[in-house]
Amino acid sequence: MVTLIIGKKGTGKTKKLINLAAEAVAASKGNVVVIEKGAKLTYDVSHKARLIDTEQYGITGYDAFFGFLSGLCAGNYDVTDVLVDSTLKIGGQDFTAFAQFIEKINALATKTETKFTFLVSADEKEIPASLDAVTVKL
Repeated sequence: MVTLIIGKKGTGKTKKLINLAAEAVAASKGNVVVIEKGAKLTYDVSHKARLIDTEQYGITGYDAFFGFLSGLCAGNYDVTDVLVDSTLKIGGQDFTAFAQFIEKINALATKTETKFTFLVSADEKEIPASLDAVTVKL
């Protein structure tokens, strides 16, 4: 399952992600992974969740990001939840590439039975209509 949380900067997306991570840690029988660009959530996310800073791995662009997420799922079969902050900062501002990325992530989520949640700092009008089914607007 893929969920997009859309909203402009300052609308409470990161606070929502922190709450979702806490809920996932409490409910999960596997591993919860929180991905961010830059180490800003270190003290906000439970130590029971795996916190990953994409800057440490040189991840830029949606192809590299998809490969990273695929490898994460392949290397650890019991990842139940992946929550991503700053999605557009990691992958880029190309919304066509973003839509294609989400389609591939949806297929990965189905194969691995992993829940993916992405925070997107953008106006909802910028998001391709094909992604309306997975979008939560703040």
